[in-house]
Amino acid sequence: MSSFVLPQLPLANVTTWLRPLPWVVLGALVSVIALVACYWLLRLVFPKTAAIARTTAKEAMAQPLFFVVLVVGIVALLLFPFVPYHTFGEDVKMLKDGSLTVIMLLSITLAVWTASVSVSDEIEGRTALTLLSKPVGRRQFILGKFLGIVGAVAILFVVFGALFLATVSYKVVYDARETANPDPTWIECGEEMAQIAPGIALAFMEAVVLAAISVAIATRLPMMPNLIICASIYVLGHLTPLLASSAVGQFPIVPFIADLVGTTLPMLDHFNIYVAISTGSEVPLSYVGMAGVYCLLYSALAMFFALLLFEDRDLA
Repeated sequence: MSSFVLPQLPLANVTTWLRPLPWVVLGALVSVIALVACYWLLRLVFPKTAAIARTTAKEAMAQPLFFVVLVVGIVALLLFPFVPYHTFGEDVKMLKDGSLTVIMLLSITLAVWTASVSVSDEIEGRTALTLLSKPVGRRQFILGKFLGIVGAVAILFVVFGALFLATVSYKVVYDARETANPDPTWIECGEEMAQIAPGIALAFMEAVVLAAISVAIATRLPMMPNLIICASIYVLGHLTPLLASSAVGQFPIVPFIADLVGTTLPMLDHFNIYVAISTGSEVPLSYVGMAGVYCLLYSALAMFFALLLFEDRDLA
């Protein structure tokens, strides 16, 4: 009776893919330190908002969905390097695209679900009314909820991102062994990791944008409509460039609808680096910076509408 045995790499190959990992650990530590520093700065400037954000983050990480998402993501990231993609030497690119998509979808699911539970359910269950009866304003309530959700998603990204980069480094060595190619150097493993690192930051920005939209929707609608609307926005946000290009030369109403969708909905395709992965090119830091500015502006706009919708909401 045969049993499944994971492939064994020679000791030299193990050393090769492990050598770049200290940089991954360093990046994870820097991310955690930056997250803690942001919290203490928020606590120093806006203590009430920081308290709500901390409570929301703890609630998000205590709910069963967080552990389900965490386990599913870890298992998927660990299994993907051993999946045969049959791409004639392009398995690393498929691993990057597939793993990045899984990380993004799981984090968005957690963000939208937490926004629905943390905002909508508290409003419907009169918990928000009790909280706002204390010296806590509605603006502090909404902003604290949003920042707490972003904090929980950020922790998820630190775990997934570190594991993802480690699997990419391992996949480079694993593919060379499976295809009988010369053993890669640790520098080649590090270059593959550096090429995908901006994609993790861009995926996090996309999750932040959808979290802001979900919080705004949760001020008026319950969980199920919120999930449906956010799923529709996710699909349309990635199809906006295709809609705009297909509307060229069509009836006037078609370009108008395409422009309307592109103007009102977020251009989520800005956070997609599939083209860079397929061509093997690096994403410039200037592009990541511009995407970060777009993320901040759209999230601020979504928070502005959230405050408008929540300002005159009857909580009684």
